[in-house]
Amino acid sequence: MVLMLTVVLVVSGALIIGAAWGIYGTLKPQTEGFLVALAGGALLLSVVTELIQPSIDKSSVYHAMLGVAAGAIVFSAVDYLIDEKWGSDSGGGLLAAITLDGIPENLALGVALIGAGSLEVAALAGSILLSNLPEAAGGARQMAQGGKSKGKILLLWVATAALLSAAAIVGNLALEGVGEEVLALIRCFAAGAVIASLATEVFPQAYKEDHHLAGIATALGVILALVLGSLAGG
Repeated sequence: MVLMLTVVLVVSGALIIGAAWGIYGTLKPQTEGFLVALAGGALLLSVVTELIQPSIDKSSVYHAMLGVAAGAIVFSAVDYLIDEKWGSDSGGGLLAAITLDGIPENLALGVALIGAGSLEVAALAGSILLSNLPEAAGGARQMAQGGKSKGKILLLWVATAALLSAAAIVGNLALEGVGEEVLALIRCFAAGAVIASLATEVFPQAYKEDHHLAGIATALGVILALVLGSLAGG
């Protein structure tokens, strides 16, 4: 339970700190683009190694395909509605990406943490921090630039952090013993949402803000995720 709470605090803290940084802090556009690309690179690797491949190994490629397709379709539909209501530069797309990825991923994460050691949790916590903090900063900053109340924006991200934390706790307490087919669909739904968000929100924003170093930052994110993954693997 202590390890579970540690990860929950990291998930919540990364989103809240990132959002506060984006709203109240000073961040050059180039720096923001670099960090978002860094996060995108980490997510690019984790989609395959932490969500899709384990689902194929433990269930089947068909469950993985179904989950990925469903996640991508749902994210794209929600992202379209957000663009129509808030505008494409509102930051709502990044919030949707984090939420649609985070809920199913944290449900599966809660199960994965059952019996996990401290080293695995530390590596996983680092991956979450790496991806969530700059995305939250970028999304919250876009919302603030759109004229929305800073207090309301921060409360929105706090609520999102609480929702994702609850998903991890539910996954840990309620999904133990659930069949691998169900977990595969949950993981790959998250993967589909991530893939769609990378294509439509994360990398386009990174390139817009820092097109000279976005590719390098993406590769660096992959490298960092590889390092964290190797630590988790022992």
